[in-house]
Amino acid sequence: MNAPTSNYLRIAGREIHWLDWGEPGRPVVVAWHGLARTCRDMDELAAHFARQGFRVICPDTLGRGLSQWSPVPDEEYQLRFYARLAAGLCEALALERVHWVGTSMGGAIGMVCAGGLVEPRMKARIASIVLNDNAPSIADAAVARIRSYAGNPPAFETVTELEAFFRTVYQPYGWLSDAQWRRLTESSTRRLPDGRVTPHYDPAMVRQFIVHPDDYDLWPHYDAIEVPLLCLRGADSDLVLPETLIEMRARGPGAAGRLQIIEVPGCGHAPALNVPAHLEPIEAFVRAAGA
Repeated sequence: MNAPTSNYLRIAGREIHWLDWGEPGRPVVVAWHGLARTCRDMDELAAHFARQGFRVICPDTLGRGLSQWSPVPDEEYQLRFYARLAAGLCEALALERVHWVGTSMGGAIGMVCAGGLVEPRMKARIASIVLNDNAPSIADAAVARIRSYAGNPPAFETVTELEAFFRTVYQPYGWLSDAQWRRLTESSTRRLPDGRVTPHYDPAMVRQFIVHPDDYDLWPHYDAIEVPLLCLRGADSDLVLPETLIEMRARGPGAAGRLQIIEVPGCGHAPALNVPAHLEPIEAFVRAAGA
């Protein structure tokens, strides 16, 4: 398998970075990372699917990783604009049909796209959707926890100290090898003018929760989804509550018999998608969903 290619596109006036795994002409998976993360979180999933004959597109969200930071954060750090970027990326790459795998925020973007209420052209493009520890409503306490560290990213003198921080705050991801922790750190690091290092994202992105407080109330989008949906829930998740899963089963894709729910042991928010126990159910689901 060849290494992924690193690419940049200007979409909706903003430069977006994305990794391309696999070859054109193959079935496509779009793998979208979580709130304060980067596309490199999807390396294991992308490599797995590329080996299985898929092409995998892994974007950096606006304000994260190597994508541009928004000059108007209060307007653009919201799900509606992220869905617009997703639609523009699919159009630019001529992706007619894709399977969507999204961790946390990435899953929310997928729901907005698949529902078609904001970007109608995306509804026909999405063949299936995987929510990795995300749901149409999320727990307020978990949002407060995420805001507490994402809105005020710490800075450290050394990358080793930053890795120790990541190992603590992302402990709910479950097992990662030492090499995976190192890659997560090195692909999530930027150096400040004073020489210290800090996580590689725009802290203003957390204003989404202040300026758009109802952005993650996604039941109308969920109810409009007409394709198969798989929800992976970390068994110890504080974001996706059991009562939310009950409601998901009773409406939208759940009521239509298109919903699968799998609890992932040994993880909270959110499973790292880096071991066979995470990847094999996703592959089986995507293959069953077909084109």
